[in-house]
Amino acid sequence: MKTHPTQRGVASVSHVATVLAAFALSSFGSPLRAENLVAVAHISLELAQKAAAASLRQCQTDGHRVSVTVTDAAGVTVLAARADGAGPHTVESSRRKAYTAASLRQPTQVLAEIAAGSAELAGLHDMNDSILLLGGGFPITLNGTVVGAIGVGGAPGVRLDETCARAGLAAIGAEPFGPLK
Repeated sequence: MKTHPTQRGVASVSHVATVLAAFALSSFGSPLRAENLVAVAHISLELAQKAAAASLRQCQTDGHRVSVTVTDAAGVTVLAARADGAGPHTVESSRRKAYTAASLRQPTQVLAEIAAGSAELAGLHDMNDSILLLGGGFPITLNGTVVGAIGVGGAPGVRLDETCARAGLAAIGAEPFGPLK
């Protein structure tokens, strides 16, 4: 009896999967256990909404139209919001600031100053397409653990973006990052 080429391909894929599964079990010994897993804390949508709302409110009070992005600890967007009248570029700016703060676990202005002061670290700007070394991004730290980050973009100056981002941190009881300079 002839086997159709597609059937042979499926059979061999199935065989390869079986062999790989057997190898994985023999290589790793026992099945996964809780002590072999890494627990990661991430900001909830509810806290992200509260932080973003406070940031937007602060900037609106100050007369600035901005965008705010809140990410989880891995830098993945949890929430993005753009104020009425904020420029389209502000959405990407806020996302990249939040991503940078989450990924590098430092305020983006601190990172900008470090990169500006060291030829060796100037390459931080080019680490990947999502890095933005411009003030307005902060890690969100609760109980000593980074659970996310917030980025604000669109105010006419990084210190103004930082003021709005800090309002978001304060609204959720996140640990502050030093005084404004």
